[in-house]
Amino acid sequence: MQAITTTNLTKRFESLTAVDRVSFEVMQGEIFGLLGPNGAGKTTIIKMLSTLMAPTEGDAAVWGFSIGSARDDVRRSIGMVFQDPAVDDSLTGWENLDFHARMYGMKKDLRTARISEVLALVGLEDKAGLLLKKYSGGMKRRLEIARGLMHYPRVLFLDEPTLGLDPQTRHHIWEYIKMLNQKEHVTVILTTHYMEEADSLCSRIGIIDHGKILVIDTPEALKNAMGNDILTIKAENLEHLMSELAAEPWVQEVKRYDDRLLVSARLGEEKIPVAVETARRIGTVIQAISMRKPTLEDVFLHYTGKTIRDEEDAEGEVPRGRMRKRRGPH
Repeated sequence: MQAITTTNLTKRFESLTAVDRVSFEVMQGEIFGLLGPNGAGKTTIIKMLSTLMAPTEGDAAVWGFSIGSARDDVRRSIGMVFQDPAVDDSLTGWENLDFHARMYGMKKDLRTARISEVLALVGLEDKAGLLLKKYSGGMKRRLEIARGLMHYPRVLFLDEPTLGLDPQTRHHIWEYIKMLNQKEHVTVILTTHYMEEADSLCSRIGIIDHGKILVIDTPEALKNAMGNDILTIKAENLEHLMSELAAEPWVQEVKRYDDRLLVSARLGEEKIPVAVETARRIGTVIQAISMRKPTLEDVFLHYTGKTIRDEEDAEGEVPRGRMRKRRGPH
């Protein structure tokens, strides 16, 4: 059964189309990720699904309730962890959760029991009486996740849940999210621009760029669909070498990214000497060559022609990544 369905969901701001006719489904119990650079439309989708923003066109249903005609039912069905901190530093952890529960009309006995439950779930039971100004960034994020679970939501939205956290804390948050998904049986929809986060957490991923979802599948299926190993080559005269390699029957695809070529090929380790020989034949010196398995970064590059960092560092500029497919039979 679907936890979320969207149909041609669209949001425009004057001349800007932030979300462009997006349609997808999220199944109950999934951890579903929207992966893309800042400004791709991820947060706007979350705001529409949580009824914080009305779509310009299209519709969506959360737990069977329309975001247009059943907004109160949607809000009772969801929990939210916003990208920006939304906790009160002048209150204790317990007081923050109690205030949230009161806003949802939870009775005192239920509030008390539930606060203890969610604090234990995120490992903060011994910090309940501490003012939030004394919490670390990771502790605050865990408390925000606990707050989002207070009213037993069916769906939990996490908007960039580990933004700004150090790598070790980020990994700890991932473990809490996985555990909450299993123990609370809550469907999780998260936005992220961290490849490793999407790969580690999500049962399925939608890659989004410029307001459009380009592909949806499991992380493994997305990487396996690349089908090949990736050779990274730094060399002189890259354009000439790129042209020659694109004509080789063993090359599936060649991309240029900055000062290197990314060559997609099966049995890549065996093809390293062949690539070196091709370069030697045209009088080009290879400075460095390596091989690795495809990553989600390669998947994003394949669909967009650029990396997420390119998108964030040079928004609106012509992308530096270029692609040339081989001129031979597939």
